[in-house]
Amino acid sequence: MSPALSAVARPRLSRPSWLSPKVFRTEVLAGLVVALALIPEAISFSILAGVDPRVGLFASFTMAVVISICGGRPAMISAATGAIALVVAPLAKEYGLDYLIAAVILGGLIQVLLAVLGVARLMRFVPRSVMVGFVNALAVLIFAAQIPHLLGVPWLVYPLVALALAIIVGLPRLTRAVPAPLVAIVALTVITVATHVAVPTVGDQGALPDSLPTLGLPRIPWTMDTLTLVAPYALGIALVGLMESLMTAKLVDDITDTRSDKTRESWGQGVANIVTGFFGGMGGCAMIGQTMINVKAAGARTRLSTFLAGVFLLVLVVALGDVVAVIPMAALVAVMIIVAVSTFDWHSVAPATLKRMPWGETTVMLATVGAVLATHNLAVGVVVGVLTAMVIFARRVAHLVEVTSVLDPDGATRIYAVRGELFFASSNDLVHRFDYAGDPDHVVVDMTHAHIWDASSVAALDAVTTKYAARGKTVEIIALNQPSAAIHGTLAGTLGGGH
Repeated sequence: MSPALSAVARPRLSRPSWLSPKVFRTEVLAGLVVALALIPEAISFSILAGVDPRVGLFASFTMAVVISICGGRPAMISAATGAIALVVAPLAKEYGLDYLIAAVILGGLIQVLLAVLGVARLMRFVPRSVMVGFVNALAVLIFAAQIPHLLGVPWLVYPLVALALAIIVGLPRLTRAVPAPLVAIVALTVITVATHVAVPTVGDQGALPDSLPTLGLPRIPWTMDTLTLVAPYALGIALVGLMESLMTAKLVDDITDTRSDKTRESWGQGVANIVTGFFGGMGGCAMIGQTMINVKAAGARTRLSTFLAGVFLLVLVVALGDVVAVIPMAALVAVMIIVAVSTFDWHSVAPATLKRMPWGETTVMLATVGAVLATHNLAVGVVVGVLTAMVIFARRVAHLVEVTSVLDPDGATRIYAVRGELFFASSNDLVHRFDYAGDPDHVVVDMTHAHIWDASSVAALDAVTTKYAARGKTVEIIALNQPSAAIHGTLAGTLGGGH
């Protein structure tokens, strides 16, 4: 074979997009901005979990680096999060850091198992109204988290925040060569250092580590009692982490008009938590706020930005800790306020939208937002929203079943035509749609335009047959489609429908 033909026969490897100088610059600068934004968050979440700040910072480093390789959603940021901190805080307070780390490792293993079992496919059952509620609640939580940094502080903080907001909003209208949040952070740091003004800084949030994380096992008794103790917390870490991560991945899919691998993201989160646990981190999941900084504010689209966010974070806190410590919190507060405002779906609460939107959709959105704000747990909000949507859907579909009847010309047979979807909500009042006393001795129930979904519907048909039989009349059920005939044939007469 000639060299030319050989070259044609060989498959051409795709060139990573980040090798382009323009894309590379965007990804590097985005990673730096995200790393700076991660530091105070990681410290805050460590305090919330009741552990040393380095536990959250190391977790953010390992989560970001591992998920950049194993995850299924490029450009999404995973790190230590408040949701996971809330789950593990009672365990850390009562039993200490080693038990927390054991729970993180076990939680990662559970996430890998759930990924193998196909949990990511459940995302198709999350309605759009729940997604909107999730995003809006998240925006409110991000904004609310900045309020403590604006209360009881020197008055100079307010003009600094205003200046940072002006830079972040105004700079993109002049140039997008450098991320506006990074310019705001650098500008405010230079101003506060040069003028020696006393305002809260990153260093005030907690001590930064001065060494690299080390690999090790938690010092715990490896017994069944320990497993029983940490298992509930591990399950909480796994479920909350997966739910937030998959919801965030779906949000980024919509923003970037690309599709992510949810199954890969699920087991990637598990691997990231396992690695994080072995390096003494507190575990984590996808971070919506930092992801929005990365994707929307900085324009990142590849895994490189996620990887560099973790690397830059470690370099900043270990090698450049003294520099990072003097960054004013006002700059980071301004960045997160912009993230909150841009994350909120303002169209969803516009009067014109609310007027056109079905009441059920609005109810589901409000239920999701309300549950999140009440519990400060996004996973709880999603579950409440999905359950509310299911109830409203069931109620709506239940009213779509119609029963009409005609008398056969000879007067000896009454034919009932059932139309609609029969399930537990819609089949409950089916029994009351028949005239048991007035009908002739032979009754036909025509199911041509109906579908049986569950045992409740079979039991309802059994009850109809039993009531006619008690009056010496016979019932013939006809025209069942194949799935309906299968479930009816299996369960009919076995459910006690006549009782």
